[in-house]
Amino acid sequence: MMSGPDFKEKQIVFAFLNRGEKLSFKNDNIIITDVDGSIKHQSTCYRLFAIFIAGHISITSGLLQRAERFGFSIVLMTYSLRVYGVWSSGAEGNVLLRKKQYEYDGYDIAKYIVSNKIENQTSVLKSIRHKGDNLKNGIELLVNYRNELTGQDHDLKRILGIEGIASRVYFQNMFEDFNWTARRPRVKHDMTNCLMDIGYTLLFNFIEALLNIYGFDLYNGVYHRQFYQRKSLVCDIVEPFRPLIDARIRKALNLGQCHDDDFDIYMNQYRLFGKKAFPYVNWLMEPLIDWKQDMFLYVRNYYRAFMKGKPIDDYPIFRIS
Repeated sequence: MMSGPDFKEKQIVFAFLNRGEKLSFKNDNIIITDVDGSIKHQSTCYRLFAIFIAGHISITSGLLQRAERFGFSIVLMTYSLRVYGVWSSGAEGNVLLRKKQYEYDGYDIAKYIVSNKIENQTSVLKSIRHKGDNLKNGIELLVNYRNELTGQDHDLKRILGIEGIASRVYFQNMFEDFNWTARRPRVKHDMTNCLMDIGYTLLFNFIEALLNIYGFDLYNGVYHRQFYQRKSLVCDIVEPFRPLIDARIRKALNLGQCHDDDFDIYMNQYRLFGKKAFPYVNWLMEPLIDWKQDMFLYVRNYYRAFMKGKPIDDYPIFRIS
């Protein structure tokens, strides 16, 4: 399995490709070539952890073999940044881990994950420089919700309820200055929700690649329970990291990096396409790159704690400082 120092040198690459461009392998490098064969991008496979590809592309069988050999993931996306295929490389046959996953039926890890998420939501709100009465009240409510969650034993329904209430308070205060109405996943009824979906998708697939290192069954979650074709464990582990994406979106809105003219509206949904999406993806990738080592250590330590059956206080915590 990958060590911390090895992962520190790994890279995440995002590429927008046009029709006819080709992704192939040569001399332990991945090569993106233009229609006429000229090289547009080159990265060594030894340092690659994940590559996101948006657009129409041809992939050679040699590249897929090297992805397996060097252990990097390939995420295929449409021009509108919807994931339609993932080629993952990771540990296989970790029978003991999966046996432990199938036997676990408690709620202590779920409560721990949601508590960590609310803690980071609170930290992000506290980082806002100018705090009005509404924001101060929102921070106080989040602190109370987290205390309520950690101070008692709750069933899954209660944990879901506390998370839902806390998230509504958080989003309302996080984006109060930007005509916020509600968080509606996949509906994309405004620019902010559209950007959240894109940012969360990038985060989701990065966390998926990390979990694959250890051979987890991605469909067996501890908080998001089993549902047909849903990678519930990935949905669990992304939770403490979501505020990183939210904070970067708020920063972009404050800096004027988001423009209505960049978005297409189709059936009342905001969408980003092609070249207009590139600068947005560029800064949405920043939290993944800046915090990738912390995410790796979190997943590694989660694996170790879960395998050893450690008490919940020994599970990892990710804190946004």
